[in-house]
Amino acid sequence: MSTYPIILSQTKFTHRDSVRYPIEERALQFGDGVYEVIRVYNGEYYLLTEHVDRLFRSAEAIKIKLSFTKEEISNQLVELLNRNNIKEDAKVYLQISRGTAPRDHVFPKEVPPNIYAYAQKQPRNLTNLENGVCVTTHKDIRWENCYIKSLNLLPNVLAKQEASEKGCYEAILHKNGLVTECSAANVYLVKDGKIYTHPATNNILYGCVRLRIEQFARDLNIPFIEEPFTIDDISTADELFLSSSTSEIMPIIHVDGEQIRDGKPQIITRQLQKAYEQDARITKNRIKQTM
Repeated sequence: MSTYPIILSQTKFTHRDSVRYPIEERALQFGDGVYEVIRVYNGEYYLLTEHVDRLFRSAEAIKIKLSFTKEEISNQLVELLNRNNIKEDAKVYLQISRGTAPRDHVFPKEVPPNIYAYAQKQPRNLTNLENGVCVTTHKDIRWENCYIKSLNLLPNVLAKQEASEKGCYEAILHKNGLVTECSAANVYLVKDGKIYTHPATNNILYGCVRLRIEQFARDLNIPFIEEPFTIDDISTADELFLSSSTSEIMPIIHVDGEQIRDGKPQIITRQLQKAYEQDARITKNRIKQTM
């Protein structure tokens, strides 16, 4: 994955090779920070406002005081694309930590947050979007504040690594038999023409794409029900799909080796994918929408 040369570090733009962070950076030592991954299509951000809003919510939740406004950081992120002359599909990683200070669990005083952002090329994964993916299931062992997009991702990493070792795209997480989300995505079950997904509680990250899916469903007159489904419900699902900024709306066709229906993406997932492409103004490299 190719990283563009110019990054945002604090309030300045600089070459990625010139940036060095000190060993007492709290993101390194405590995972004391928050982040966002923002999708770019044809050189334009998708859902930038929603991502910046969530960034501020996450920072407030862990008591990081930001020294900039939403408008200021949004303008800098746009400038990041301009400085790198990005005209294609990409993604931007944005991270804010509590700052740099001698190691102590207690928050440091009068220390400014550290911020950086960089962009990478991110072509659409049309093969998976068209054909669907296989996933596995994994016990959800994360903390109880998953609504915060924090840097503490080790349980997510372990779950996704296990899925990868099994040849799967993702891991569906569950607590006491109830499905929460995936290691890096929200997840949805379709049954009898209705979409089911876990309520937006502290137990999941309320995805920006998920917010759009809810709107798409309303526009398509598809009931969108915030109600948890179980691991056992998956075997009788009509459709299953996941969503995130990098995965978009991804059909799931196998879970733990068991095929979902006929093993092909179904009509509601296809309708949502089409609505996503229209909303993101994707005019080339589109999903073929075969059934």
